[in-house]
Amino acid sequence: MDHAAAGPPDARSLPGCYRHPDRETGIRCTRCERPICPDCMVNASVGFHCPDCAAGRTGGSGPAPAASRPRTLAGGAIADDPRLVTKVLIGVNLFLFLVQLSVGDRFTNHLEMIGRAYVPLLGSVEGVAEGQWYRLLTAMFLHGSYMHILFNMLSLWWLGGPLEGALGRVRYLALYFCSGLAGSALTYLIAEPNQPSLGASGAIFGLFGATAALVRRLNADMRPVVILLVINLVFTFTWANIAWQAHVGGLVGGAVIGYAMLHAPRERRALVQYGACALVLVAVVALTLVRTAQLT
Repeated sequence: MDHAAAGPPDARSLPGCYRHPDRETGIRCTRCERPICPDCMVNASVGFHCPDCAAGRTGGSGPAPAASRPRTLAGGAIADDPRLVTKVLIGVNLFLFLVQLSVGDRFTNHLEMIGRAYVPLLGSVEGVAEGQWYRLLTAMFLHGSYMHILFNMLSLWWLGGPLEGALGRVRYLALYFCSGLAGSALTYLIAEPNQPSLGASGAIFGLFGATAALVRRLNADMRPVVILLVINLVFTFTWANIAWQAHVGGLVGGAVIGYAMLHAPRERRALVQYGACALVLVAVVALTLVRTAQLT
């Protein structure tokens, strides 16, 4: 946990606990955001709650109703099922994988990420450079093998649940899709145009980046996240047939968005959070236009 360096007597001090004003604290309730001291902290699935929020009380001497309304760490609405979106994303991926198995390669060839190439099974030149921009998105929901989808869905479940609870559903979806598109765009820019790629890995590496921002926001131990990320990056650059560009693009996009969502100042929270998403999407469009100009 970080500690503030000692300063002169007139330096700005930490706020006092809302129940014990004489106790300075850097921890806030993840629901109502009131400062709470260690004696008042109640462990929650993400961060800590104050005694009032933990007991379901929002009235009394606390802040105004709008300020005390339960919110996630990033300012999103508290959901009854904090893993609902993660479950839906896993369900969509599994459903489309079953479609791939049932229909065959023709279905996959229509939707996988490819820059520009002649596809024998389709009998035509296909790819993003041919105006098929949808491939940047659809490739995020396709997988090449049982091990591929198993590993990605386990990672999505492990990383997605805590992030969905911390961000809220809308912000979590924005993070997931922007990260995945960033991975697809970097793949389109750097990879060989005739090299197909597919998988949710770009979006999942975006969740890795955002998880690091979440751990930092909670002042928790960063070492487990760093170790796991390093292991995954080693696999990324050493195993054959892995689109490392999607992993790197997703990781960078997710880290930028995750940091913005979890560290944005409360008075400009929405502007900073969705502004970061917009910047990543602008970068996606720019990379796509540059590569398309090169290939056409």
